[in-house]
Amino acid sequence: MKYLLATTNKAKIRYYGTKLREQGVEIVTLEDLNIKCNVDETGKNPIENAIIKASAYNQISGMPTIALDEGLFLKGVPDHIQPGTHVRRVNGKRLNDIEMIEYYIDLVNKYGENGILKGYFLKGVAIVSQGNTYTFECKANRCFTNKKSAVIDEGYPLASIQIISSLNKFKSELTLEEEKRTMDVEQKDIFDFLLNTISTIEQDQTKN
Repeated sequence: MKYLLATTNKAKIRYYGTKLREQGVEIVTLEDLNIKCNVDETGKNPIENAIIKASAYNQISGMPTIALDEGLFLKGVPDHIQPGTHVRRVNGKRLNDIEMIEYYIDLVNKYGENGILKGYFLKGVAIVSQGNTYTFECKANRCFTNKKSAVIDEGYPLASIQIISSLNKFKSELTLEEEKRTMDVEQKDIFDFLLNTISTIEQDQTKN
C-alpha cells in the first residue's frame, strides 16, 4: 500500500521518507505524482495545519496521506514576534534559507544569553485515509546559537544554527550514526505513531 508524504520540503522528504521506507512503508511524494498545487495553511497550530494539508492532498491523490507541520517557540521572545507556525514567513515575506538563518541569528543576539537562545518545536502529524483522520503532537527542545555552520541542510536551514548539546555539534553536521543516536531517539514517538497508524489502516483495509 502506498502512502503520500505531503511535503515539498527536501529535508523532511529525506528524513521521514527514508526512515519510513526503511520500515517497509512504500512512500511517494508530491513530485512523484506531479502534484503542484499549494494548500493554504490557515490552521492556528501545527496539528490544524497538518490536518489541512493531509486532507487536501488526500482528496487530490486518493491515497492515504501523511502531513507534518511544526511551530517554533523561543524563550524570552515577545509574543508578537514568536515564530509559531510561521517559522519561515516574517512580516508577510517567505524567507529563503540564507535570510532565515540571518533572521534567527538576529533573534539569538537580541533575546538569547551568551550567544544561545533556547526554545522548542511543537510538531503536529496527521494521516488521512478513507475519511479517517489520525493525529499526533509532541515537543522537541532546541538550542540555537549566533554562530552558523558552513553546512546548510536545504529545506531545513535552522539546522545550521542548532547545537546538539550532547555532541556539541551543529545539527546540520551530524553523521548518519550521530543522527541515529540523537534525532532518531527524539523522533521515536512520531515514528511509533506513524507505524502504528499505518498498521491500523492496513488492517482495516484487509477487513474491507
